[in-house]
Amino acid sequence: MNLPQLGAFLRTRRDRIRPADVGLPSGPRRRVPGLRREEVAQLAGLSADYYTELERGGAKNGVQPSSQTLAALARALRLNGDERDHLFHLAERPIPPSARGPSAHVQPALLGLLDRLSNTPARVITDLHETLVENHLALTLLGRSPAHRGPAASFVYRWFTDPQAREIYPPEDHPQHSRVFVADLQAAAARRGRDEEVTKTVAVLRRRSQEFATLWDTHDVAVRRMDRKRIVHPLLGVIELDCFNLLSEDGRQRLLWFTAPPGSRGAEQLELLSVVGTQELSATEGTAPAVSDDSRRDGKETIRAAYRSP
Repeated sequence: MNLPQLGAFLRTRRDRIRPADVGLPSGPRRRVPGLRREEVAQLAGLSADYYTELERGGAKNGVQPSSQTLAALARALRLNGDERDHLFHLAERPIPPSARGPSAHVQPALLGLLDRLSNTPARVITDLHETLVENHLALTLLGRSPAHRGPAASFVYRWFTDPQAREIYPPEDHPQHSRVFVADLQAAAARRGRDEEVTKTVAVLRRRSQEFATLWDTHDVAVRRMDRKRIVHPLLGVIELDCFNLLSEDGRQRLLWFTAPPGSRGAEQLELLSVVGTQELSATEGTAPAVSDDSRRDGKETIRAAYRSP
């Protein structure tokens, strides 16, 4: 592992990124041309001390970055595909597939757009509905995905195998979501061809879910581009939103963002969502805890009061 060259490469990549490129304020007093080390560490979910040791060559403590750490750094530093591969090469780690699974390298164009969507929930997912990266509002609205590896990382897989995954949507909407998920997966399977990951996912879902098997045999195909969704939030109740999808060129990743018409109840709820901290949520993506009407009403009033405070 060539840690000195790895550290030098990280420094040069950090220097070229401006705070505005990653949604951070520039501030009047910056002594470095690009990001600070602490900012890179924050974006990658690392400790500042650990990242600093990486840039210094890691000789002091024998730092050995994992593949997950390298993938997080590649996203934080907005590396393109060649730069991402070079980073893994310097660390002597296997270069991961470019668009598979939650550790996939996020398409730079989608990541750049995500950085600019600071006032609306947004996330980048794969064509198997595995979350790659998301902003704070998406985490607050949808909760954290319960799995980062394996089939359960896919929300489509959880939808048909875990009843709790459906609690994020009202029961009367479930049949429509099932049809849309399957039609979208049909399109992904055709696009990927003889892809082992999709083939295995479909085979397992056919065995575990009669509903999925029945819908799959209809051969309905439709790439998901825009939906009207009703999302059950534990404090704000049912939020009706428009969900838009922007697909990457190869169709394997997509940027999702949620909006509501100005002046609508959904727009008001999105404003209230911005003052809800993720620590208040016990729900994960696809898992909304049972909340009584009285508790939900009290929660709404508390949030509204906070929103109106100066």
